[in-house]
Amino acid sequence: MKAHEFDNKFDEGVDISQYIETSIARRPAQKQKRVNVDFPLWMIQLLDKEARRLGVPRQSIIKLWIAERLKKAS
Repeated sequence: MKAHEFDNKFDEGVDISQYIETSIARRPAQKQKRVNVDFPLWMIQLLDKEARRLGVPRQSIIKLWIAERLKKAS
């Protein structure tokens, strides 16, 4: 699949997870550190709902929203 086709599917809200090989995906030059965060159940339910709507894992939504907030704060 060409990149513009992939982008169009994403923009249209299509579940793109089937096109991503997550077992080999890496973010170059970005070290990772695992942290544990406790969320209230209502928050998890809303996160899961949004993740399903976008066709991405819950963790992706959390990372994206935190990154957006940090970018605004800096």
